[in-house]
Amino acid sequence: MSGFVDEAQLHARAGDGGAGSVSFRREAHVARGGPDGGDGGRGGDVWLVADPNQASLLGFKDHPFRRASNGAHGSGKRRHGHRGADLVVPVPVGTVVRDHGGAVLCDLSHPKDRWLAAEGGQGGRGNARFLANARRAPAFSEQGERGEERWLNLELKLTADIALVGFPNAGKSTLISVISSARPKIADYPFTTLEPHLGVVRVGAPGDETELVVADVPGLVEGAADGRGLGHRFLRHVERARALVLLVDLAPATGAPVAEQIAVLLGELGRYEPRLLERPRIVVGSKADAVPEGGRARTSLDLVISAVTGEGVAELVHRMASIVADARAGGALPRALGSEGRVHEDASFELEDVVPGAGAVVEHRPAPEGLGVERTGPHAWRLFGRQAQRAVNLSDLTDDGALAEAVRRLRRLGTDRALARAGAHDGDEVTVGLLSFTWFRDQPVEHADGGDELGAGDRRRRRGTRR
Repeated sequence: MSGFVDEAQLHARAGDGGAGSVSFRREAHVARGGPDGGDGGRGGDVWLVADPNQASLLGFKDHPFRRASNGAHGSGKRRHGHRGADLVVPVPVGTVVRDHGGAVLCDLSHPKDRWLAAEGGQGGRGNARFLANARRAPAFSEQGERGEERWLNLELKLTADIALVGFPNAGKSTLISVISSARPKIADYPFTTLEPHLGVVRVGAPGDETELVVADVPGLVEGAADGRGLGHRFLRHVERARALVLLVDLAPATGAPVAEQIAVLLGELGRYEPRLLERPRIVVGSKADAVPEGGRARTSLDLVISAVTGEGVAELVHRMASIVADARAGGALPRALGSEGRVHEDASFELEDVVPGAGAVVEHRPAPEGLGVERTGPHAWRLFGRQAQRAVNLSDLTDDGALAEAVRRLRRLGTDRALARAGAHDGDEVTVGLLSFTWFRDQPVEHADGGDELGAGDRRRRRGTRR
């Protein structure tokens, strides 16, 4: 089985929050000690971290599931549950995270870049938190919130200074084996290389060396930009390279002229991503040993080499070092090309900085909403938003006190006003989380148990049921 994997899936499951405790102080000579239930601990988060020691996504191929620890439950005497441990998942530098729709969520292109893949659930509050003048003995607490859970697509784009690009069997693997310690498979047939290889090239005197990372990209064919010959999987590894070396076969088995090979390679790069044509590049003719010097076509070639005899290899390495030095002086390593267009840029999205490592990572995600309303049918509505969901999902709705507290929280969020503005009418069915109720406009009346004033709408809500 191949040891290099550049596409995988990840199932990130954050920890659940711990439940709050229902407890009352019981001590000798202490009358009516009151509630003392502690809060539940928050669930652990799942973080993706770019790790230079990771070379591929092989670890996710057969084991995609990653789960953080749950928070502990609260207990009596106001003892709070401990927080669940965060889970740090190392991924290779250059990993791009996408959702199922293909939108880029994060680009971890620098070492130690961190991104929150799944957020832990909030711990529930104990009954001591609900003590009030009108409620001296609350007999309910909040349940822990479930941790975030989702599938993510991981895509690795190799980070290299130079990418060797050429037709199959053009001599790329032979060249990288000569100029570095990389040992890819070499054979006299097309598509010998089915996965990219990285090699480190050192240029200069000992103590004053310049290191270049060179990527041997599997051979491209005409139509690669459309996915032919696994073109998309191969071309993605060219995106982050600072410079390109186009390797043209001077003695091709197909008999394709040099000019035609160059035109096809540049055309496929341009169709895949036009900005690749703006990268510094060297056009090199390979296999010079197989062609007499008088028959070598130097049209549009910057250099002619032979990896077998060593002709022109030293000059090529120095040219590569020169253009890489200029590219490094000009700025940081390019991020994933085209990702900017796939990231949400809608005005309703806010820019959120994720914890940076060597470089700043930005993530675009919807701004959190307290309450939203949408129509789901002629007389049916749905309330959404994290705060509205928490008002219901954290409560034990089988308890009258907990149900009343959920109603109060929804009222404080402006439920009645939002429904009225959306066009809801008396008798419409409203759903929020696991709770479904019939809504009526608010009419202040005194609650039967002497608590806070609740409207007629609230009295109707109390007749709602969990789905």
